[in-house]
Amino acid sequence: MLLDRRRSERLACKRLAKIQFDYGSLPRDCMITDVSETGVKVFTEDYDVPPEFTIIFSTGRSRRCHLGWKNGYEFGAEFIDRSNLETATWRLNSRAA
Repeated sequence: MLLDRRRSERLACKRLAKIQFDYGSLPRDCMITDVSETGVKVFTEDYDVPPEFTIIFSTGRSRRCHLGWKNGYEFGAEFIDRSNLETATWRLNSRAA
């Protein structure tokens, strides 16, 4: 049996998004196939994915990512920005109010 090493639960989805390889470069289409608080699984037509990039969700929110694994046109990435910490802090503060 395979051991699931994920730090947070992933939710399956099929959401269109954009991937931006460098600041100032044109974003390219991709599809998010699952997402969690700590990372994302993506399908893209671009075979060459750099070690770090930005995912832009259909909501307009963006997250900085680090490539974790790659298999053909599908890859997994970990969020490396502080958005999770900021969101958690905001939730805690709004509950206290």
